[in-house]
Amino acid sequence: MQKDPLPHGDTGVAPGANAVDGWPRRQVLKAGAVALGVGLLGRFADVRAAGGLSASDYQALDAWAMVKGLQAGEFSAEDLLAAAIARCELVNPKINAVNMRHDEYAHALLAARHKAATLAQGALAGVPILLKDLNTYLQGTTTSNGSRLFKDAPPASVTSTLIRRYEMAGAVPFGKAASPEFGLTTTTESLAWGQTRNPWNLALSAGGSSGGSAAAVAAGIVPVAHATDGGGSIRIPASYCGLVGLKPTRYRTPSGPTRLESSFGASVANVVSRSVRDTALFLDAGQGHEPGSPYWTQPLQRPYVEELGREPGRLRVGLVRESLTGAPLDPAIAKVLDETIKHLLGLGHEVDELRLPIQPQQLFGAHGVAIGNSLLASVKDREKALGRALGPQDLEIITFGVLERASKATGEGVVRARQAFEDISMVMEQQFERFDVILSPVTASLTPALGELSLNQPYESYARKAMGSAAFTVLANVSGQPAITLPLGMSDNGLPVGMMFTARLGAEDVLLRLASQLEQDRPWVARRAVI
Repeated sequence: MQKDPLPHGDTGVAPGANAVDGWPRRQVLKAGAVALGVGLLGRFADVRAAGGLSASDYQALDAWAMVKGLQAGEFSAEDLLAAAIARCELVNPKINAVNMRHDEYAHALLAARHKAATLAQGALAGVPILLKDLNTYLQGTTTSNGSRLFKDAPPASVTSTLIRRYEMAGAVPFGKAASPEFGLTTTTESLAWGQTRNPWNLALSAGGSSGGSAAAVAAGIVPVAHATDGGGSIRIPASYCGLVGLKPTRYRTPSGPTRLESSFGASVANVVSRSVRDTALFLDAGQGHEPGSPYWTQPLQRPYVEELGREPGRLRVGLVRESLTGAPLDPAIAKVLDETIKHLLGLGHEVDELRLPIQPQQLFGAHGVAIGNSLLASVKDREKALGRALGPQDLEIITFGVLERASKATGEGVVRARQAFEDISMVMEQQFERFDVILSPVTASLTPALGELSLNQPYESYARKAMGSAAFTVLANVSGQPAITLPLGMSDNGLPVGMMFTARLGAEDVLLRLASQLEQDRPWVARRAVI
């Protein structure tokens, strides 16, 4: 594990940072507290006197409760950070979720806020978080992208816009979470950092490519971790690790300033969390237009946290059972899907079968061109910086294959891939003339064993094993719609099983209202991995 944090630049809370992208902090917190009946005042009255936060008390808190407790004086930001670091020291050797620690950065950040008297300010005040080690930057620290090629890259000169927004709202980054090489697979394993293990079963994958983030949250290191999703990379690990994972609408959250647009907007950043309210809280803090972005998403009518507890109404739910790859559903996943249908019907929603008019070849072909050529550009830039050609010591087998195929793309092929993105987005938007949301599994298969989806194997064996892993998720990346994974079931052998809901462009509010309803009706937050 690398420990190289060197904070640079302004680490304090800027004026007006107690607002979440224009929404007053007081309004945000009050709305959610009323909706959910939050009340923890006095719960930790003895904590400050004892000096510190116990491991059990820390793990009982989601990010929302951390903010409320901090602002009520029940514990300090230093207590939260110390508890997060202690938990990391205890469990990370077992799961290998955190590949870089930036403790010094976090302590310097808190020291600057203490000096400015802003420690309790912001809608995310004091919440310790981890950043995914992929195309995301923290000034003064290295981003390896899960690759030996970038493991010794120079420290970043800037902090990513999204992470800066989290910091301005009070969050405290103290490390990075592992990713597979360039996020190219649905497991988190790399020659650079090793295997990330699922806290529910250490022999199994935590998913990918945000598997480090998901494993860290599931193991109780942090309540929320930053994640990205270019083909299912938020939703798949969330499903495998029993978490909430929302892929926002294309460019709902920023990806700059170093990369304002990547792979036609297929990749979007957000978080994985244990609770719906934490997902809403962080989406409020992170969402909004970034200057220079080629996309624009409509402004919100109200903060996302105000959607919590709101009645979603009688929703028209389209049911998609069959994956676009033809991969059969594991019986455990089919069972949870049927249970979810009954649950929805019991809540008064309508459910009708839907067969999506999407051509798999067009979908996966366009996605492959977008992802592959974006990667090719990044790798060529790195080659130029190093002043040498790549070798087998730099990249894994499947990565070389992706780059080889990308290098054969023509200008016409790239344009046609972009057109396919637009065509598929239009087709999907038409489905929402009939339905409010679409229900499907997240994956066709259960959590795989470690090694099955590694990038360091022949392409033929990898492709065969990967058929069921991203069979449902890639569509929303190409079409741009928001999609959320919810931990709605368990397999007979004790593994979490998520279900996915997709809505029209910009309709994260619909997804959050439904997710909140499902969570309140059958709570899952207390269901934890034991590690």
